[in-house]
Amino acid sequence: MAQFVTVNDFETEVLGASLPVLVDFYADWCGPCKMMSPVVDALAEQLADKIKICKCNVDDNGAIAEKYGIMSIPAFIIFKGGQAVSQQVGATSPDEFKKWIEENI
Repeated sequence: MAQFVTVNDFETEVLGASLPVLVDFYADWCGPCKMMSPVVDALAEQLADKIKICKCNVDDNGAIAEKYGIMSIPAFIIFKGGQAVSQQVGATSPDEFKKWIEENI
């Protein structure tokens, strides 16, 4: 299952992580976010040795969403070495989503 991050631990858990990190920017009221949630959680288990997967609620952590220019959700950003290296917006098929992650780690 994906780990939840907030403004309090984003720097440590995401930017300071030794593995690449995928952050799922979501909101509880967002239908496409709810569709992607089980996909994100399943990939967090499958790819645990290759990438850390986190979720960040944009309603509770607006400063992070603003910093990374999140305008639509769900939005996914892959970080490597503290830098955002790839971004995807919107729901997609589980296979396409996994392929995008693997291409960017």
